[in-house]
Amino acid sequence: MRRPLIAGNWKLNLLRAGAVDLVAALRSGLAGEKRCEVLVCPPFTALGAVAEALKGSEIAVGGQDCYWAESGAFTGEVAPSMLADAGCRYVLVGHSERRQFFGETDESVGKKLRAAQKAGLEPVVCVGERLEERERGVTQETVGRQLDGALGGLSKEDVLKLTLAYEPVWAIGTGKVATPAQAQEVHAFIRARLAKLAGDAAAREVRILYGGSVNPENIRGLMDQADVNGALVGGASLKAESFVKIVRH
Repeated sequence: MRRPLIAGNWKLNLLRAGAVDLVAALRSGLAGEKRCEVLVCPPFTALGAVAEALKGSEIAVGGQDCYWAESGAFTGEVAPSMLADAGCRYVLVGHSERRQFFGETDESVGKKLRAAQKAGLEPVVCVGERLEERERGVTQETVGRQLDGALGGLSKEDVLKLTLAYEPVWAIGTGKVATPAQAQEVHAFIRARLAKLAGDAAAREVRILYGGSVNPENIRGLMDQADVNGALVGGASLKAESFVKIVRH
């Protein structure tokens, strides 16, 4: 059985003191949680402090992005090995905000996920369509292209070492959320596409998270869907009370 993963993406929020306070509250509120795996993705500047504060806990730490080179003249970038050294177990790659605002492409997502795996990190690979693409009825075409571009050529073993996140761009930070049926439809499509890329056995094992305005009120309906194996949570992950409720849904 796939163990659900609830991940909090803090985005461009919180200084170190606030980050440590938040994980202290999460550590207390989630004590004894075994049903779901929990992940927090702070900004780079807070990674070390958060990892230190979570030592000995079951809550994992992840980076929000990485670069595909291990070293070199790439001002402002962070290598996967640096994230691992800071205490990360996961890293987000291909988040829609990276694609929308910073020119991320399917090719660069693929290079980043391969570099992350080489460094021993588990990439959470994000895919999703814009509102205009959903309205044109090309959601599956868009998501399929993103999957093929990023995952094409990966071995079955490497596919098993990643997590996918479906995050419709029109639902991120808007308060809109895909209905459980809409989420399930796309998640089922993703799993079928994975089967073509890596075989049925691998496709059955990979976790597919839903992201986009997830909150304590809608999490249960989403998690009741057969192919929804967790959530990538944005704003609601910045408050301990709401994130704990989501995890313990």
